[in-house]
Amino acid sequence: MSILITGSTGTVGTQVLNRLAGSGSEIRALTRSPGKASFPSGVTAVGGDLADLDAFKAALAGVSTLFLVVPNVADEVTQAMQALTLAHEAGVKGMVYVSVFKSEAYADVPHFAGKYTAERMIEALDLPVTVLRPAYFIQNDLRQKAALLEAGIYGMPIGDKGLSMVDVRDIGEAAASELLRRERSPTPLPRETYELVGPQALHGHDMARIWSDTLGRSIRYGGHDVVTFEQRMKAFMPAWYVLDMRLMLNRYQAEGAVATSRDVERLTHLLGHAPRSYADFAREAAAQWLDA
Repeated sequence: MSILITGSTGTVGTQVLNRLAGSGSEIRALTRSPGKASFPSGVTAVGGDLADLDAFKAALAGVSTLFLVVPNVADEVTQAMQALTLAHEAGVKGMVYVSVFKSEAYADVPHFAGKYTAERMIEALDLPVTVLRPAYFIQNDLRQKAALLEAGIYGMPIGDKGLSMVDVRDIGEAAASELLRRERSPTPLPRETYELVGPQALHGHDMARIWSDTLGRSIRYGGHDVVTFEQRMKAFMPAWYVLDMRLMLNRYQAEGAVATSRDVERLTHLLGHAPRSYADFAREAAAQWLDA
């Protein structure tokens, strides 16, 4: 039996594969281009795609544990529900599904609402799944490099309510831990949910202060203008995705996405260490940028 990783070449899937390397389990990685994929030693590339039901069904043969991350596509909820159905029908005894922090609260944000729909399916069918709900990815802010270094601006309009951002390395570590726990269990384990969050809730001006301290220069927060942000994103992203992001930012500005101390405690127990901080990420990123 084996563990199948979807989204294997993406931000999260890559972290999961790195964490599973050397675990002793048979690891398969689903990819549209198995001949071109480069994975850690011992990982077997399997051709397929969540949108290709026949290929995905074939990829599930002999799989006992599934890591399911669904891409940000217009039919995300359909792909998620179909994948859960096929995995259940194939007799997969354990799954880890990547949702999003505050999925139940942001009813007007498409990718939040879609992921919550998948969570409801998991609950209704009592599927043996660990649901991971990551907050805004810290590493998303690698895209702020030019704005920070050239204009002295932190440009993500996250507002002033606070976000408990999570490091993608913690997501990969949590996912790998739960995949191995379910894989090594002789029987299906009960459902579980973890909020994947950072140790602090930070707002826009906090981010500017962290980057000012890290870079040794004055950095200012670019403000709350989501309309201009939306117009910039339209130059290189599809309209449906840009609207989704704008609605998410509206919610961040209105309500924030702040973890409880209990959320942080449970994640700390799962990881075996405290979640990584944004300040640590900023120091690592700045060192790489300046070295380059």
